Amino acid sequence: MTGIPDTRTGRPEDDTAPMPRPAHPDDLAPKRGPAAPDDDRGCLRLVMAAPLTLLTLVAGFFCRAALTIRPSGPWDDDAYAAMVLACVLTVAAGGAATGLWLFPSVRRVLGWGWAAPALTLAAVAAVRWAWLG
Repeated sequence: MTGIPDTRTGRPEDDTAPMPRPAHPDDLAPKRGPAAPDDDRGCLRLVMAAPLTLLTLVAGFFCRAALTIRPSGPWDDDAYAAMVLACVLTVAAGGAATGLWLFPSVRRVLGWGWAAPALTLAAVAAVRWAWLG
């Protein structure tokens, strides 16, 4: 006992009393209330991931078609036209997916990894298209 009176009770303080625990960091954090009206990260990830995934799958389908179609010979204009069409559709779907990802609200909730596959497929199709000459 120190003999110093407690200002609240007027009795001397007890040195053997346990020290108060320091506050936990979670206790110091501001309490979260309802989401702000402009906070659209909750449902937007699912809503924007669906068309982005579908556009990437479409780009993948047409890119595979562009890479696997083989003409029978130099006279096979239909096969060359099909390869060019598949390349154009791949570039269009990849561009649309990348364009969708460029919106700030989509970029905020979906990282670069969501747009990279579609952009890569579009680049592969563009190289194939250029190679067709």
